[in-house]
Amino acid sequence: MAVSGAAGRMGRAAVRAMAREADLRLVAAVGRERGVGQDAGVIAGIAPLGVTIAAKVAEALAARPDVLVEFAPGRQAVVHARAALEAGVRPVVGSTGIPGDEVNRLGELARARRLGAVVAPNFAVGAVLMMAFARTAAPWLPHAEVIELHHDRKRDAPSGTAMATARAIAAARGATPPAAAAEEELAPGARGATVDGVRVHSVRLPGLNAHQAVVFGGPGQTLTIRHDSLSEESFMPGLLLAVRRVRDLDGLVFGLEHLLGLQA
Repeated sequence: MAVSGAAGRMGRAAVRAMAREADLRLVAAVGRERGVGQDAGVIAGIAPLGVTIAAKVAEALAARPDVLVEFAPGRQAVVHARAALEAGVRPVVGSTGIPGDEVNRLGELARARRLGAVVAPNFAVGAVLMMAFARTAAPWLPHAEVIELHHDRKRDAPSGTAMATARAIAAARGATPPAAAAEEELAPGARGATVDGVRVHSVRLPGLNAHQAVVFGGPGQTLTIRHDSLSEESFMPGLLLAVRRVRDLDGLVFGLEHLLGLQA
């Protein structure tokens, strides 16, 4: 395994998780200025692993890993994933904010190289189940809004998970239900963003980690489906599943739900 973004919160958690697994071995790590030249295990808060964090992804790919775990921000993640595929390495990408056309191009390259690849907006199994439950509810309670809450260091809004959830609801419910009244925003943005006809609200505050609620409303009732990731460790079981399964794939899979056997 190689981890890109090894000095960040998710990268450090990935390094710790892999170090506990007997069938996985970290052979390379990439970081930005912080952590470069230092041992990836020490940066992750565990014993030294003998893997020095490099400054460029090419250095990590030169170690010939089977899989590159990618946590760099959106555009940079695409560059790294493309470099991995061109080097014969399977990328597992957990970055958000990657445009759909970029995902499609990565999929074309993966098919051409006959390599597996995984791009997942969220590796938390509970979050993926939340989206699956929301798809189930949407045809029966088509009035729905998404509220996502994250720490104040998150740069993209709405989150990739919130956007994926809104699109899944829209696809499952069909036509957007009409509003009960003509709305007037007294403060622009008060009603949030609209993603495929579904309202999405973003909250950024210190003290939060990663949280999302999907609220459905119907005559005389509401249904709330909520998921809370309380630490980076919540994403590790899904990440490890993707890391192990990507070697058996022929082409790109978008979304952890496909690896869990859930209806997309």
